[in-house]
Amino acid sequence: MAEERRGAWFGFGFCGFGQALGSGRGRQVHSPEPLRAPGAGLDVCRVSASWSYTAFVTRERPPSGAIPTPALGACPAPSPASSPPPAGGGGQVELSGFAVGAVGGCRDAWASEELLVVLRAGPGPGAGTELQAWAPGSALRGEPLWAQTVPEAEREDGPGGDETQAGPLPLLPCARAYVSPRPPFYRPLAPTLRARRLELGAEHALLLDAAGQVFSWGGGRHGQLGHGTLEAEPEPRLLQALQGLTMAEVAAGGWHSLCVSEAGDIYIWGWNESGQLALPTKSVAEDGKTTSEGTGELYTWGWGKYGQLGHKDTTSLDRPCRVKYFVDKQLQLHLRPAVPSSPLPARLSFSLQGMRPSQISSLSTLTLAFI
Repeated sequence: MAEERRGAWFGFGFCGFGQALGSGRGRQVHSPEPLRAPGAGLDVCRVSASWSYTAFVTRERPPSGAIPTPALGACPAPSPASSPPPAGGGGQVELSGFAVGAVGGCRDAWASEELLVVLRAGPGPGAGTELQAWAPGSALRGEPLWAQTVPEAEREDGPGGDETQAGPLPLLPCARAYVSPRPPFYRPLAPTLRARRLELGAEHALLLDAAGQVFSWGGGRHGQLGHGTLEAEPEPRLLQALQGLTMAEVAAGGWHSLCVSEAGDIYIWGWNESGQLALPTKSVAEDGKTTSEGTGELYTWGWGKYGQLGHKDTTSLDRPCRVKYFVDKQLQLHLRPAVPSSPLPARLSFSLQGMRPSQISSLSTLTLAFI
């Protein structure tokens, strides 16, 4: 998903289940279109897209004369523990597609085909924040499959006394655990990791710590762990190939991984079956490519069967290609996220030279970079 400065969201790709990616016409949206979220006038601050449905997190609209809503991209915090959360207070989660439903009092949501996870204000005074796991087809009715109260983030004494901010789900606000789509749902992390962001692929996990180091663990049969082998790793292991480089972002596709350094370089590794590593592959015919220096531009590559690359066609690409829609509309994107495989991180330099990615995102067979 892509975000415009004034709060507009855009979607493109497969929408055969009726999920609100764009206009919803047909089963595919080949070029970015303004997102049509369920519910008129909803102020969407976060979108989590799975294969068959989309979860929207919205802000509560304050009454006239109340304090303005938070800055764009900042979801509401839970109600203070000293007072009970008001009915319907906080943000709301709305589902669109194969899974439908809505629930209030939410600050974040994470969608997967196996599980829908939401962070909500607790059920009573002083209850804190509650992590709930729902079956996507439950319409958020009845009781969740699993629920647990989670602590808030603890203050870390860094340079200047700044607080280490944990990223969105699946990393929990305490930065000491994460949620998995498969049991056990709640998985603790070693406190020494000081997690800042965590991303889950189909069989592996990536973690970015407060020092900008990257750790990976899980299945490694396609080289997605980046340790130079195809072996699995049961526990988080530091990527030695990136030692000495400070990373700012990480993203996990189905069986590939990538990160962007503070200097703006992209490093990518894992399975390249659809060109998602931006390396030549026998299964993808080379297509025209374009480069342009500037800011706020989106480049995509990988599997394009359903138009999810946003280039007005269904062509797959093994090299980064600029999504022209945002250039033609004079829109800038802003932050809020034959090589079969590569088991070690490789620096991506062609077609992006001179441009610094500000954010990266990845799904099963495609990769996105925000320039």
